[in-house]
Amino acid sequence: MSTTEPTTQTLTPAEIPFTAPQMMVRYVTDTGKILPRKYTGLCAKHQRAVTKTLKRSRNLLLSK
Repeated sequence: MSTTEPTTQTLTPAEIPFTAPQMMVRYVTDTGKILPRKYTGLCAKHQRAVTKTLKRSRNLLLSK
């Protein structure tokens, strides 16, 4: 077996770029409201990062 195959790793919520709103769909409702930690299952650190990223994206008119 070859070990040169690249392993793909998913991005943590803190690493999602604000220029990719399609990746943030799981953290907002249909109306564009940010889901709370209770529903996303994120830790506080990642929830803050998601909130900051979504708000930055909204300011640039990239997402709802």
